[in-house]
Amino acid sequence: MSSFHTFPEHDGSSFFDYLLHHRPDLMPANRDWNGEAGPLSDPNGPHRIPSLPHGTTVLAIKYRNGVVIAGDRRATEGFQIAGRQMEKVFKVDGYSAMAIAGTAGPAIEMVKLFQTELEHYEKLEGVQLSYEGKANKLGQMIKANLPMVFHGLVVIPIYVGYDHRRNEGRIFKYDVTGGRYEESEYHAIGSGGKDARNTIREHYRKSLSEDDSLKLALLSLYNAADEDVGTGGPDLIRGIYPTAKVVTEAGIADVGDERIAALYTELITERKKER
Repeated sequence: MSSFHTFPEHDGSSFFDYLLHHRPDLMPANRDWNGEAGPLSDPNGPHRIPSLPHGTTVLAIKYRNGVVIAGDRRATEGFQIAGRQMEKVFKVDGYSAMAIAGTAGPAIEMVKLFQTELEHYEKLEGVQLSYEGKANKLGQMIKANLPMVFHGLVVIPIYVGYDHRRNEGRIFKYDVTGGRYEESEYHAIGSGGKDARNTIREHYRKSLSEDDSLKLALLSLYNAADEDVGTGGPDLIRGIYPTAKVVTEAGIADVGDERIAALYTELITERKKER
């Protein structure tokens, strides 16, 4: 006689809540991130966390037709470079994206869980969650990550999207407790976040075009890399450049390496003329 696996009753449309109540062992906060037995949330479990790869600088800039979101590619591990091609900017659904800073492993797990959460909701409800609802849900996920913060595994994203109800691009930032705060113009986080914000503050205008906002994003990352050892600048020899996406009423589009390389070539040429 064949047997069937039965799943617990779940009357909601949130995949995140399902895991939280029925499979908490699969939540990122209950994972063992140092390769030893026992979850980090277990007070009797391991407390020594080795040096893990960290993502550094990401930013978002609002312009008249939407939002540009971008990040450098460097991952650091203590005082060493752990990777030069880390992806930190992710498409979440058709009209929103997020960029991550902090411990790479848990951050990428959070991105995957958030993507699944929104897809699950849409399939069950037949409609997309509102932009406010998406931002709130991400805040809940960050709050659930709080036990990992006490072990030094901090994850802080920037969340952007196009809100069709308001007909504008929007930017949300978060703190480690899941608190969310809307930025009306721009934001940058990570080890080079302050340097990037200083550059954006100097050049930002509300009337920026997509091309101008992209140039400003790349300039800000370039200046951050010049001041912060954790932020990677354009690597012309290896052909490694920061990644960027634009979010508009039409959806999300990747900015190709060729376009980014051309803009950096123009920027570096201008810098040489100034010397």
